[in-house]
Amino acid sequence: MDQLFTFLFKYRPAAFARGTLGFEPPGPWWLAATIGAAAVILGATFYLRSARLATRDRLVLAGLRAAALAVLVACLSGPVLLVATAVPQRNLVAVLIDDSRSMGIRDAADRSRLDAALEAFAPETGRLTRRLAERFQVRTFRFSEALAALPAGGGGAPLAPSGRQTDLAGALVAARERLEGGAPLAGVVLVSDGGDNADGGLTDVLLRYRAAGVPVHTVGVGAERFARDVAVEPAALPERALRHSRLVVEVRLRHRGFGGVTVPVIVEDEGAIVGRTDVRLPRTGDAVTASIGFTVGTAGPRRLRIHVPVQRDEQVAENNAREALLVVEDRLEPILYFEGEPRFEVKFVRRALTDERQLRVVTLQRTADDKFLRLDVADSTELVAGFPRTRQELFRYRGLVLGSVEASFFTRDQLRMLADFVRVRGGGLLVLGGRHAYTAGGYAGTALADALPVVLPREADTTYFREARARPTPAGRRHPVTRLGGSDEEDAARWDSLPPLGMAHPIEGAKPGAAVLLTGETDRGESLVMLAAHRYGRGRAVAFPVLDSWMWQMHASIPVEDQTHERLWRQLLRWLVSDVPEPVTVRPSATLVLPGRGVPLVADVTDSAYVALNGAEVVATVRGADGTTTTQPLTWAVERDGEYRGTITPPAGGEGLYEVTVDARAHGRLLGTSRAYVQAGDPRLEFANAERRTALLERLAEETGGRAYDIAAADGLPDDVRFTAAGATSRERLDLWDMPAVLLVLLALIGAEWSYRRVRGLA
Repeated sequence: MDQLFTFLFKYRPAAFARGTLGFEPPGPWWLAATIGAAAVILGATFYLRSARLATRDRLVLAGLRAAALAVLVACLSGPVLLVATAVPQRNLVAVLIDDSRSMGIRDAADRSRLDAALEAFAPETGRLTRRLAERFQVRTFRFSEALAALPAGGGGAPLAPSGRQTDLAGALVAARERLEGGAPLAGVVLVSDGGDNADGGLTDVLLRYRAAGVPVHTVGVGAERFARDVAVEPAALPERALRHSRLVVEVRLRHRGFGGVTVPVIVEDEGAIVGRTDVRLPRTGDAVTASIGFTVGTAGPRRLRIHVPVQRDEQVAENNAREALLVVEDRLEPILYFEGEPRFEVKFVRRALTDERQLRVVTLQRTADDKFLRLDVADSTELVAGFPRTRQELFRYRGLVLGSVEASFFTRDQLRMLADFVRVRGGGLLVLGGRHAYTAGGYAGTALADALPVVLPREADTTYFREARARPTPAGRRHPVTRLGGSDEEDAARWDSLPPLGMAHPIEGAKPGAAVLLTGETDRGESLVMLAAHRYGRGRAVAFPVLDSWMWQMHASIPVEDQTHERLWRQLLRWLVSDVPEPVTVRPSATLVLPGRGVPLVADVTDSAYVALNGAEVVATVRGADGTTTTQPLTWAVERDGEYRGTITPPAGGEGLYEVTVDARAHGRLLGTSRAYVQAGDPRLEFANAERRTALLERLAEETGGRAYDIAAADGLPDDVRFTAAGATSRERLDLWDMPAVLLVLLALIGAEWSYRRVRGLA
């Protein structure tokens, strides 16, 4: 398209984009305008005054003659394009060549992307570099993780696609810093596949380039769409889990050219296969999501690998796997289960947790007014006065299960405390069904109702009772709580075989943003919410409004050895407390990082009532894979209460697991300790989304005043770069009167006049 434009209009599009149109007539402008107007009028009058022509013929022929004469007059008026151009050899042009790993993909006309880039832009020898050097001083750099100059004449080690990260923002900043103090910078030529994965604040860099008037011209290398490829995208996986927990990892697969093919998706824990499923890639569309259930075992940081075997004729094999760091914790999670009356549900829930070694479920059951049965308490003082009356006492637990207990049992402050247990403390709340639960218990309009994931009816129906069969929703079929079988088919068959449960609460709707995992289908065709959950503040609230989940253990159709009831309750309570925060928690921005790259840390610090503290002394201790330790103080982020920030940097070449321990103290007293892990190594970022990112390259050029090119059609770049307002420039006058387009228009008008006369019989 650019070649056709140049043929018609004599100059490249960049000249017209940056130039100003003007006229330079051979004489005074008023004289030229008068002569031109007279010529046009006389030419049109020749036809307009002809009495033997019809009115339509006079108007058409006069218009064509006037237009042709106007074109001639415009040409004689000296049309010119005034444009700023770079003064020869007075300016610099920086050429930045991407040498990251993705540039080694061989999809550029049977060559690697880097080979195609070097053929055009190698120092001194590249075909486009030589043309740039005719007008500019050319400085060539390579970049991936960092920027480095390429010596002239091809000296030094040959350029190889070895960079493990692409930092476009860092390269653009470093290029300007390197060239400061020399000749003016007229522009930057960035040769890349656009695989920016460094999160380097590209927007701010582009604004600085635009303010300086330095255009960035981008040259895209590589295929915009692979012909045959299967790629594994980042998996949805929790950062922490209790030992022996059942997890479900959701993996999104993208493919090109493998529609209808069935591929295995495998989860490995330190080389051992812990989960697998077969996925049929869609014939329509290019993405599918797979859910894989597996059980975590050994405690400690675990490096999981999710991968698909390399398929035949795949263009890129390196994007078939993803890694994730999972911290498996071996600790006892305290959960308070409060029932307002004796019932079978208590007995069978406790029985389901008999062999549970990671949960300490303390049961508080009201047996009469102001009389309580305490089970599995840690000592004689725990819950001795009944249900906790202070936040400190309640917030010691990480989970809370409420059974059939009326709202009037609690004071107004206790009801707010229950909501704050989720919102402020970040605990997990599970509310069961019962005679005195939900609206029947008077909870509508209370602070606890605000925390629930379901919408409570305003009026109670004490006569309501339905038997309903549990049906997993699409979200439930992929959730770790409601996965009962190994494969999808086994899971669906197990749910179909379960007997119905009793429901005394006509809850038909969930709140916006809540996930409904199970619906209850009644014989009357009603669909009730049987299991729903949502995030509320820092914590999680779950509604399970059934009366008798123990029927999944004791119904006549359930075999004695069946473990469905036990599995459901273990998975539900483990998930309930899976990410409950401590008074001090630390979060690294990433857990799989490149050595030598900074990792921002964020620590949240609260007191025992989970009130944010701003005056604490917070220190991170980092223990490397070799056993050496370093300390890093974290500073309070002024804009957020209780938040402290800092950065740790695994040393270059220091691959391995880094343990980050954060201690927070106030007035010499230890508030708490939190631990996190960072794996320094190769996260293989370069092969994620390895197709050329044309949209990003076009954005770089557009926002800085440059142009975007394809490597195969970049021959016009050296001519375009000279049209610039940056650096040392001169005003150049480009004649437009002899453009081929002018001649073609003139011939078209004359030909149209002659053809019209022939058709109308006037020739």
